[in-house]
Amino acid sequence: MDEDNHPMRGIIHMISGRATDGDSGRARKAHGRSLENFEISRSADLPQDPVISFGPEDLRGVVTPHNDVLVVTATIDNYDVAMIFIDNGSSVNVLFKSTLDQMKMKGFEFEPVSTPLYGFAGHAISPLGQIVLPLSLGIDPRRVTKMIAFTVVDTPLAYNGILGRPSLKDFRAVASTYHQKLKFPVGKRSWSLVRGPKSRASML
Repeated sequence: MDEDNHPMRGIIHMISGRATDGDSGRARKAHGRSLENFEISRSADLPQDPVISFGPEDLRGVVTPHNDVLVVTATIDNYDVAMIFIDNGSSVNVLFKSTLDQMKMKGFEFEPVSTPLYGFAGHAISPLGQIVLPLSLGIDPRRVTKMIAFTVVDTPLAYNGILGRPSLKDFRAVASTYHQKLKFPVGKRSWSLVRGPKSRASML
C-alpha cells in the first residue's frame, strides 16, 4: 500500500482566532511592553516554583486505558462550575452564555471582541464579547485565585467553559490528560486538581 497517497479524510480543528496578545491595538502594545519588561528582569525575578512532575502514583483512582478529556470543577465569581475543559490547544479562555445565564449575572457589559473564533465545529463563531471574572482553582487552604479574561460565546457544547493557554499560564499550571490531573503551585508547594465533580485538591 502506498502510504503517501491516502485521500484526505477531514480536518481536526483547534480553538483559535483571538490573538494571544489581545484583540485591540492597545492590548497588543501592553503585551509588547510586558515582554520587554520580562526580558529585562527575567534573570532576577524568575518565580521559584516547585518542580511539577507526574508519576505512577498519580494514576491512583484512574481507570486505564482511557481516552478521557480532562475536565475539572473551578470557582468562577463564587459559583462552583463543573465540567470545565482543560485545553492546551486553545488560545483563549471560553465561557458559554448558558453558563453565565445559570450564574444569573446581570448588569454587566461585555468588552467588544472583533476577532472570530474557529474550532468548535470548523466554522467561524462571533463572540458576544469578553468578561473578566475571578477564577479559583483548588479548595481552601489549597486555593489560588486569579482574574481571568473569558471570551463569551453563545454555542451549545458539552462543557460549561474552557480553560486555555492564557489561564494555564497565569496559574503556572501543568495538565496531564493521561493522569487526569491539573497541577499548579501554591506557595512553595504544588497541588493537583483531580478530575471529578468537586475536583479535590491534594498536596504533592
